[in-house]
Amino acid sequence: MKRLVLIVVAVVAFLAVSVIVGRWLSADTDERGQVVELLRAQSRGDANAMLAHLKCRDPACVATVRADARRLRRPGDVQIALYVSKTAHALRSRTNTTRVVWFLKGREANTIVQCVRVRRTGNVFAGLSVSLLRLSAPLADREGSCP
Repeated sequence: MKRLVLIVVAVVAFLAVSVIVGRWLSADTDERGQVVELLRAQSRGDANAMLAHLKCRDPACVATVRADARRLRRPGDVQIALYVSKTAHALRSRTNTTRVVWFLKGREANTIVQCVRVRRTGNVFAGLSVSLLRLSAPLADREGSCP
């Protein structure tokens, strides 16, 4: 009987840890998915879809989004070359910047580097949610880092 109780406790503990790890990893996947959708909207020139993905409402942010949507409109599939998130693997709420290097399929030589301000709220026990706050204009220095 003691052995059965230990097995049940071990299984329950394993399942609890699995749920927590799953929530933790899904926030990274959710962030990356939202960023890719934002970049796809930008490459279509769809400023309204971009604004729907972003939590920016101030005039400067909206103007940057609209200008980038016009300037970066191009046909093709968005491909991520490099994705560096400073909120990756966060166990609790955090706001920081993600640096994304992307290009359109077939145009690998024309990479674009942008910074996305990301806010994660919650924690691994209750769940994490991801919001995109701002998208920078493309960095002139492709080797540059995000502020």
